[in-house]
Amino acid sequence: MSVLWLRTAAALYGCGLLYALIYLFRKSTRLFRPALIAFGAGAIFHLVSIVELWAETGHLPLNNFYETSSVCAFLVALLFLLAYTRYPISVFSVCIFPLVFFMTMIGATEFPVAKWSPEFRNTWLVIHISTVLIGFAALIFSAMASVYYLLQERQLKRKEVTLSSNRLPPLGTLDTIITQSMNAGFVFITIGTITGVIWAFIESGTGWIGNPKIAFFLFTWAVYLAMIFLRVSAGWRGRRIAWLAVTVLGCSVATWATHATLGSLLRK
Repeated sequence: MSVLWLRTAAALYGCGLLYALIYLFRKSTRLFRPALIAFGAGAIFHLVSIVELWAETGHLPLNNFYETSSVCAFLVALLFLLAYTRYPISVFSVCIFPLVFFMTMIGATEFPVAKWSPEFRNTWLVIHISTVLIGFAALIFSAMASVYYLLQERQLKRKEVTLSSNRLPPLGTLDTIITQSMNAGFVFITIGTITGVIWAFIESGTGWIGNPKIAFFLFTWAVYLAMIFLRVSAGWRGRRIAWLAVTVLGCSVATWATHATLGSLLRK
């Protein structure tokens, strides 16, 4: 039963994730209260899952990576809820909600589930690939705008006015393009990461966690999340966020290369 409570907690944490993704575009906290309630309810179910697993096994559930990820996610959720009672700053939820959701989802994959039908499997794989490609396209667009931003800023600082610089959009416009395409990319990369983890879990059972392709993808998503957090919470703009966008694109290229290399090795 502990895994049932844990997966229920992950579903409730998913409401927080949804709020974080919506907030990137609407910058409204109207949905924060229901998301916080769902997040709090998820923490309760999460605690029940940990206590029940502890009672079943007779030891603190820190025996493997799945259990450690679950307990760590619960502690992060608990610390956030305690901190929010004293410092009601909702903007930190943009980072905390997705992080707790993913760590809990990883913990919930300790126990395998039944295989799915080939038709549903293929449809799910198409959704995964499509969302990842859209996310990468948005990230590439953001990185291109970042390069133009850096060039434009450099020319303005050196007071170098050329024909090409006059054709570039203003820095404010480029900053808006970077932010919007970055947000869109994060939404699709997040959906692609969730569908990819679930697909690998159902296909490989508990062995999915040792797949280096998934590990690289999760690392790229984590770097992307850090960039979004710095943009939303710390107010990073301009040059710093432009360099971060280029860095995340580099991580994405490394992830793509890893998928292609490992895929070719597996086919040999």
